[in-house]
Amino acid sequence: MIKIENLSKSFGEVKAVDDLSFEVREGELFAFLGVNGAGKSTTINIICGQLEKDSGTVSVGGHDLDSESMSVKSTIGVVFQGSHLDRALSVYDNLKSRASLYGIVGKAFEERVTELALLLDFKDLLKRSLGKLSGGQRRRIDIARALLHRPKILILDEPTTGLDPQTRRLLWSVIEGLRKSEGMTVLLTTHYMEEAAEADYVVIIDGGRKVACGTPLALKNTYTGDFITLYDVKEEDAAKLGVPYEAVSGAYRLSVESTEAATALILAHPEIFKDYEITKGKMDDVFLAATGKKLSGGEEK
Repeated sequence: MIKIENLSKSFGEVKAVDDLSFEVREGELFAFLGVNGAGKSTTINIICGQLEKDSGTVSVGGHDLDSESMSVKSTIGVVFQGSHLDRALSVYDNLKSRASLYGIVGKAFEERVTELALLLDFKDLLKRSLGKLSGGQRRRIDIARALLHRPKILILDEPTTGLDPQTRRLLWSVIEGLRKSEGMTVLLTTHYMEEAAEADYVVIIDGGRKVACGTPLALKNTYTGDFITLYDVKEEDAAKLGVPYEAVSGAYRLSVESTEAATALILAHPEIFKDYEITKGKMDDVFLAATGKKLSGGEEK
């Protein structure tokens, strides 16, 4: 659904996007990760036609961005980091004005806004001005605005930053429902690694370049090992195993290269492994290993 080849964009001396290539398959939840300034928002702005690229090709839904930009724009819905709605207008008037840009008017608009209000639980907010809504309420309206024209591709740029857990659960429930019912493709940037861990495919960029890609499981297997949390043992028992370890909340966490290595260690020392659990490394560990940096919140420049 999205194909980017050798994309580059510079701002003076700064290369924001540097020979970047990746593909997003139809119906996929695709996570696009990077620290602030890595080039994520620049790439998204190019895909959306808001920023001109220096070189490379961009295809969205089978449409070339250079020659079919209007077709590209009608294929995608975008939820940007900040709201692009008018705070002085009511929710209803905001959505009505945006819908008219897609030719959705009259009965068609009334039916669509009723459908979205039910889906995103904002029926009681339609007459309220946007500026009087909470952050979570405004986010629901931002997503409704992006979904008005039933896009085939939904681009979510930090959609849940700062939201309460209940609103985050609602938004993801809606998005997952649309992926299943309509086959919608989702491109996500996020600083929440638990969201990235649910993706079908992940691309990590640093300095505008792709530094790692793959499924969450493949990335974990490549960039991190496994961890064994060992309970009810003394430190000398953990030290005896000959692998790195650390004390954690009344237990010891051992670092091993792989599940195979963990199994071998357990079989070799059954007298020590009486109460334990094995876990994979997390996406935070993957990101740190791939970039040498920690992912934190904030807006990309």
